[in-house]
Amino acid sequence: MTEAMRWRKSTYSGGGDGDTCVEIAEAHPRIAIRDSKAPARATLSVPARSFAAFIESVKRSR
Repeated sequence: MTEAMRWRKSTYSGGGDGDTCVEIAEAHPRIAIRDSKAPARATLSVPARSFAAFIESVKRSR
C-alpha cells in the first residue's frame, strides 16, 4: 500500500536534529500518515475530511 503512494514530509519537525517528522500521502478518500523515521512500519489512515478538520484546528490553536 505505501510503495505506490506519493509521500510528503511535514514542513514542521520536532526539536533537535529535525528528524521527528511525519509524512502524509493522499489515498483518496483517505489520508495516510506515517513516521518518517520508520517508513516501512505501520501507517495510519484517516478520512480526508477529518484530517483537514484536524489541520484547521491546529492552525487556529496557534
